[in-house]
Amino acid sequence: MGSKHTMELDRRRFETAWKALGATHDNASAWLVARYAEPHRAYHNAEHISECLAWLDQLKAQAQRPAELEVALFFHDAIYNPLSPNNEAESAARFQAFAEAAAIPTETATRVAELIQSTASHAAESPDAALLNSIDLAILGAPPARYARYERDIRREYLAVEERAYRAGRSRVLRDFLSRLEIYRTPTLAARLEAQARTNLSRALSALQS
Repeated sequence: MGSKHTMELDRRRFETAWKALGATHDNASAWLVARYAEPHRAYHNAEHISECLAWLDQLKAQAQRPAELEVALFFHDAIYNPLSPNNEAESAARFQAFAEAAAIPTETATRVAELIQSTASHAAESPDAALLNSIDLAILGAPPARYARYERDIRREYLAVEERAYRAGRSRVLRDFLSRLEIYRTPTLAARLEAQARTNLSRALSALQS
């Protein structure tokens, strides 16, 4: 994958998924492109969305509503302030505003907004939410070199946080994932990524505590 400096969101792909939801016109892609190109994003950028979409391409047959899942992926990190606890709720709200203006049916928009908000806690109450969250967390099971870059990029996003406080906070996040009975709620991804994710997380946690 390219870096955030060379990769831009796939507007054509977004437009196809957006219209599949019943949108009368594409009123959101330019805004999304600008959001994912924001300079403070070292990880939560267009590369992350591209990686998520690549996983969706492999797993789309498992989705109940593929277009809704795809649009949720495009929007799930649309608002991203590392120090805010409300990113997912704000991203979902912004999606709903665009959806209403594009005449997407309310029932459809509500489902997509719920998918977006599910990424706040990575809790899955539907098969599509499980798939979305498993895809969002696929980076945890990436090959070691890619995972190491991910950890470096996350630290860059939290440059405003002092080192000791960052290590404590990041350690809590990693321990939370390690304490889960299963990181991936989608069996295909669990089989492919669970073991590597636990290895990556354990190594990163040890490094933070050294």
